[in-house]
Amino acid sequence: MAAISRCEWAGDDPLYVAYHDREWGVPVHDDTRLFEMLILDGAQAGLSWITILRKRENYRRAFDGFDPEKVARYGPRKIALLMADAGIVRNRMKIESAVANARIVLDIRARHGSLDRFLWSFVGGRPLQNAWRTLAEIPCRSEESDAMSRALKGLGCRFTGSTICYAFMQAAGMVNDHVTGCFRHRQVRRICRSTPS
Repeated sequence: MAAISRCEWAGDDPLYVAYHDREWGVPVHDDTRLFEMLILDGAQAGLSWITILRKRENYRRAFDGFDPEKVARYGPRKIALLMADAGIVRNRMKIESAVANARIVLDIRARHGSLDRFLWSFVGGRPLQNAWRTLAEIPCRSEESDAMSRALKGLGCRFTGSTICYAFMQAAGMVNDHVTGCFRHRQVRRICRSTPS
């Protein structure tokens, strides 16, 4: 029986492999999930994704399931509790930015109807399909992530540089960056074709 071919970055950590096989690149249109992904990608800055992935359930508990309405109401007392929570990355700037970004997300929803509509507009509402053969070919940013970053920063969002936005776009299925030799490349492409815009 032939071994399954995956993107090189998935490695052999069971948690990472499961994330690669089930989540990464699959289109996400749920506002709460999108907010979670934005915050976690920002939390990753300067760290490895596996570090954040291992803490994801702790983040979900600590940040009230990433309900932006709840997070937007966090004040100094809650921030102090988060700073004392060993289950998450205890970086004050990242924690405070999550709260500030939640408030901006509520404004985005009020103006655009949903966070989903706003974020997906940067790819025209449909996933972009790439055909990279190797990990080395995959960029760390794009014109679309540059535009998303400019828009989010223009609204006051923090930890939303173009590289972070591109990682978010990959994770949220706005772009299919599974390499062509990975078994998920075709599967995600099929999922994307059946996903309504």
